[in-house]
Amino acid sequence: MDDGKVGKVYIVGAGPGDPGLLTLKAKTLLETADVVLYDRLVSDEILNIVPKTAKLVCVGKASGGDEKTPQHEINRLMMEEACKGKKVVRLKGGDPFIFGRGGEEAEFLARNGVPFEVVPGVTSAIAVPALAGIPLTHREYSSALLILTGHSAAEHEDEKRKYEELWRHAAKLDCTLVILMGVKSLERNVALLLESGKSPETPVAIIERGATPQQRVIVGTLRNIVEVTREKNVKPPAVVVVGSVVRLREALKRSLES
Repeated sequence: MDDGKVGKVYIVGAGPGDPGLLTLKAKTLLETADVVLYDRLVSDEILNIVPKTAKLVCVGKASGGDEKTPQHEINRLMMEEACKGKKVVRLKGGDPFIFGRGGEEAEFLARNGVPFEVVPGVTSAIAVPALAGIPLTHREYSSALLILTGHSAAEHEDEKRKYEELWRHAAKLDCTLVILMGVKSLERNVALLLESGKSPETPVAIIERGATPQQRVIVGTLRNIVEVTREKNVKPPAVVVVGSVVRLREALKRSLES
């Protein structure tokens, strides 16, 4: 009910799926929210934190970018509920500013004078490999990290060229590559890395449904990872790690699984 109070939108990162990896601030906001607009990959365990009196709306998008709720409708809902004086949590998987359109939503709210606050979350790009026994940096293996999106929304030829050029540059860097949303485009992106000089023997790990009880880790090399992924029927969501740090998993996983 609108009682004249000014509402506020909180753009909140839900982390990679495990409710234990929520920040304390995110948990407090969920416990006191009036409205929660949540993404498809937010786990049920996290949604169960929301009070029964709150309005829950799924505005997530299916893998591959197909929109269940168009972005302009998400923007409208955030503004409309805040203008009713509501405490609105826009709950996004991982961190809202890592390939999550959080920046676009913050821009919209700022442009329309809607009060908002950003609450960072634990990004799956870092948490999921760690939970699988893969440190993304290591003094003997890699001292740099590059996070890429495997999915390109490019519609025009010049945008596609820029996307491919980015991957060609990435192939030449001596660093760990972490790819989000990269399962459906894996064959294309592996081909770009190989064409650009990345060694076929470079280790690759694909972590499916990381940070959940259903986590599965598939390991190979750039030479065979596409074939292995098909054989194992890997599905999104998954995080792809390319680099020599993947070799550390074998030594670390025994302790993680014991």
